[in-house]
Amino acid sequence: MSLLGVDVGTSGCKAAAFSSDGGCLAIAYQEYSFSRPLPEYAELNSLEVWEKTKQVIKEVAAATGKDKVQALCVSSLGEAMVPVSKRREILGSSILSFDRRGTQYSQALIKEFGLEKFYRLNRNLPGPHFSLPKLLWVKEKQPKLYQKADYFLLWADLINFMLGAEAVTSNSLASRTLLFDFCHQDWSEPLLNWSKIPREKLGRIVPGGVVVGQVTKKLAEELSLDPSVLLVSGGHDQCLNALGCGGISQGKVVCGLGTYECLTPIFAPVGEPLGFLKENLNMENHVLPGLAVAFLYNQAGILIRWFRDTFASAEASQPNIYDKLNQEMPKEPTSLLVLPHFEPVQWPTYLPETSGVIVGLKTSTTRGEILKAIMEGIVFHFVPGLTSLSRLGIPVAECLASGGGARSDAWLAIHADILGIPFVRPRVTEAGLTGCAILAGLATGVYSSPEEAASIFIKKEKVFYPDNTRHRIYQEKYRIYSRLYPAIKSVLASLTSEVKV
Repeated sequence: MSLLGVDVGTSGCKAAAFSSDGGCLAIAYQEYSFSRPLPEYAELNSLEVWEKTKQVIKEVAAATGKDKVQALCVSSLGEAMVPVSKRREILGSSILSFDRRGTQYSQALIKEFGLEKFYRLNRNLPGPHFSLPKLLWVKEKQPKLYQKADYFLLWADLINFMLGAEAVTSNSLASRTLLFDFCHQDWSEPLLNWSKIPREKLGRIVPGGVVVGQVTKKLAEELSLDPSVLLVSGGHDQCLNALGCGGISQGKVVCGLGTYECLTPIFAPVGEPLGFLKENLNMENHVLPGLAVAFLYNQAGILIRWFRDTFASAEASQPNIYDKLNQEMPKEPTSLLVLPHFEPVQWPTYLPETSGVIVGLKTSTTRGEILKAIMEGIVFHFVPGLTSLSRLGIPVAECLASGGGARSDAWLAIHADILGIPFVRPRVTEAGLTGCAILAGLATGVYSSPEEAASIFIKKEKVFYPDNTRHRIYQEKYRIYSRLYPAIKSVLASLTSEVKV
């Protein structure tokens, strides 16, 4: 018997099967790319993602041998929705959060409700990167598609639906739509009425860790699964990452290093949320009951992949390319500054009129220095966030690292040196998949509690402690970094809005 975790991200999908004693039996990965039909657009080919998700499920299921899959759970990126019919036909592309469509609708939402009133309802700072603005864009600009779609589902719930589950939306992902009422744990009637989005198009709200169906006989045969496999509601990838790292109680902080980096503190839901609003922090459900999470996030792996494809394109297909590039990085802090705004920034403030910047280049600059400076810039973005958490009474003593980026010793060392706190890498860094397996096991009675499951799955592999000398250097460098965007803000805005190629 095994438990299957599936993760659908912006740039690839993964699956892994785990035995009940926590051992990883098989893992598979498929990469894909988002497209830009127009310069300000960014979308996934939904059919391609579904096909590649089936491929990784099939590959892993076929490799489990006698440990047949008992239950399956999915984590995914947030915000992006997929139009689908009741007959489980995918009808269109999936618009990503950093796509610029829908800006006017988020502005209208703030004007209608006001920021404080909206935040009390939804616990998010409205912006065009959430689902609702994109959905309203589809409703206005693609009315035939909007009418034809019976549901608009977020990716984790879409995969379960395509496999045979009922059409539901897990509560952690529902929060990313801007249509969710956090207090009542349901779709918000005021927000549905304002947007004129029928509740029926969104699926029933369920918490994470609920059995929502079984895989269809046809797909079970196609994917080397038994038709008795139970489908368990999952949720937002950062929440599953947190669970898979051991983030099962208040006071834990998880650092998910994927296409985006996300620091995820875990705490009990607060009755008065405006302190979080003051700190520009969103709030949503954890996949475990009685817990909430906040997110500090920005671009991360997407920038490393850009660097690879731009500066090492001839070597990009080599299996150990990232190890090779990491070896080229200097040991000490660089003299470069990188503003990690290569895509519109979503936190702590939505910044569409900006762009990435590399300062300090010379003819002697190496690509290893540029790579390390990109990593430094990514981490600098989070420095003020730790201060915000401290003001809210959420101290950060250490971070539990997860995701593909957590496999890099160099990157975790940079995090520890800049932020001044230890970073812990668990033995299994694909924590999202581990979290899915844990949640599937909890839903089906394999484990009696999150504590039992965590004791089985989660082991520390290595702790990266800050180097005091480098930390002092980075503190000074951050003071310079913090002046960079304000100094060139107007230039970047003019460049983004006025220069047309």
